[in-house]
Parts: sequence; C-alpha cells; structure tokens
Amino acid sequence: MAVNLSFAACGFLGIYQLGVVGALQQHGRSLLGRLHACGGASAGSLVATVLLTAPHKLESCKDFTYRFADSVRKQALGAVTPGYDFMQELRDGINEILPQDAHLRAEGRLHVSITHSKTRRNHIVTSFSSREELIQALLASSFVPFYAGLNPVKFQGQTWIDGGFTDSLPIMPGGRTITVSPFSGPLDICPTHTGRSPLMLRLANMSVHFSRQNIVRLNQALFPPTESRMRALGQEGYEDAVNFLKKERWTSSTS
Repeated sequence: MAVNLSFAACGFLGIYQLGVVGALQQHGRSLLGRLHACGGASAGSLVATVLLTAPHKLESCKDFTYRFADSVRKQALGAVTPGYDFMQELRDGINEILPQDAHLRAEGRLHVSITHSKTRRNHIVTSFSSREELIQALLASSFVPFYAGLNPVKFQGQTWIDGGFTDSLPIMPGGRTITVSPFSGPLDICPTHTGRSPLMLRLANMSVHFSRQNIVRLNQALFPPTESRMRALGQEGYEDAVNFLKKERWTSSTS
C-alpha cells in the first residue's frame, strides 16, 4: 500500500514538523521507501516540499526557521510591524533552500493547499511548470492576510491566501495518508499531552483537542517563542515520530 504524508498548517511551529522529518530520515527508511506523495498547507507545505525536493537541506531549513523567527521577534509589532516585509523574508528562505529542479521533483507528488482570495474555495496544486511557479504556490499557501501583508499572492493569474483557512491538513487520494501536526489530537504524529479535554476544535479539516497547550501553540504559530523553545519543539517532533515508527513497526536506521 502506498504511503502519503500530510503536514498541518502551523506557522513557526513547522519546526516541530522538521523534527519529524529528521526522525523519518534517520529511523524511517522503510516508510520513506514507500512514500508516494506529500502534502500540506502553509508551513506544512514548505516542510513537505523540503522532504520531496531537498531532503539534504533539512538542517539549512531549520537554521532558516530560527533566523526567520528571530527576525519577527525583533520587530516592535512582530510580523505586522510597518515596513517589515514578511513575505520577502519567506521568499528569500525558500529560494535559498530549493534546488533548481525542485519543480520537477515535486511534480505530481507534492500537494499544496491554497485558498482563493475571493471565493474562499480550496484548491490543491500538484503540477508546477517552473521553479518560480512552485515558489509562488508555496507563498500563496503561506499568506495570512494582514499578518503577512495586504495583497494576496498571485498564482496562475488569480489571487490566493493561506491554504490553512480551507484545508489545513490535506488527505491525498490513494493509499494511507499519515498526518503530522504540532497540535495534539486524533492524528498520527502529534504531541500526546495529559489532562487534555474531550472537547475538540475543528480547524479547516483538522481536529485538535481543546486544551490550554493547543491554545498556547496556536498563538506561537504566529508569534514565535524563543529559539530555545523552538529547538525543544523540534526535538519533541523527532521523539513523537520515533514513537510512531516503533508503534507501526516501521523503525529502521541509517547507521
């Protein structure tokens, strides 16, 4: 059976998902060997893209995430500080990490969730005519109005905003889709927190526990915590992924 991976929209908590990718690279060779497609929304789409097109750039991607978060923290009003160009910083990071043939590696395998700025309908992009078109799709999937700027991202002649508004955790057709999220809930790879409420929140196709921990993390997605906390989140993602691999009997090693 084919295996897919879907990474949730989560802003700066994408560092948790990069930790997951690190664990899969070190201990999940059998899973990655059966990987058919990867998808995601917002930060999740960026993580999925790195896994498919630049897996050797994982550490560079983590370093960029720390730098980007530090840049936002230094602004008086965070990302919404007048004169701060959030989207340009993101574009520069994507451009630095993606290989020249990224669009070819992503073709048909990468599923990027975006939202039409006028109809508010979701669209999943799976085909990319060029590296620039791939970058535009990723920027569109990551654009939160007012937080990241005022003008929606143009992609294929239309304007789009964050895919997390309409489908924050896309499920791919065919095979099993393994879901990854830094928010605890009924997901495959996610935190397991004690004392969680039985109540659930529905966040654009993703269900999470209604808990204090998740509320704190929703805030941290847009307003990044300290670098030490982000590194801890990355390690948490790594450990949660290892536990999942053990439970599913997919554990292997690159050593």
